[in-house]
Amino acid sequence: MTVNHASVLTEEYFIAYLKLIMNSREFTMIQAKEFAFDFFFKEDMQHYGPSTWLQSEKAIKEIDNTMCEIEVCS
Repeated sequence: MTVNHASVLTEEYFIAYLKLIMNSREFTMIQAKEFAFDFFFKEDMQHYGPSTWLQSEKAIKEIDNTMCEIEVCS
């Protein structure tokens, strides 16, 4: 997947990316987050800039919330 350093990737992009990692590798959310940090961000939150990092964090929270609703978290 080619990523342009000049643009900010969206929350929706990261939701799709993380779900793909979770489904294809049978990872938990925690494992997918670690994989994305290591592989995608090259262990550097600033690799694609702070806005892209923020969007990835929003995506993680959204997936966590969705999974929590499915599992009927309180």
